[in-house]
Amino acid sequence: MSTRRSFIRLVPLAGAGLLAGKAWSQAMVDEKDPTAVSLGYHADASKVDKAKQPKYAAGSACGNCALFQGKAGAAAGPCPIFAGKQVAAKGWCTAYVKKP
Repeated sequence: MSTRRSFIRLVPLAGAGLLAGKAWSQAMVDEKDPTAVSLGYHADASKVDKAKQPKYAAGSACGNCALFQGKAGAAAGPCPIFAGKQVAAKGWCTAYVKKP
């Protein structure tokens, strides 16, 4: 049934679906973000300067941090330190706390 009324009913639903998709996707943390800079965040932990970040230990990464809220094995996930943004699972910052 292809009528104008059917079309008018579908348009708001399609728009709501597009907005809902955007609401769930979160941006990645930029290493140049002021909070990221202050916490020494790097999207790739292997690039952490150990001289500048003495708290860094080999094997430390966001993916095995107690604060990381992403699913196990995910490439990225939310972190409460960076509200509304995702961190790379291979990343690291000075707020790192090893999962128990």
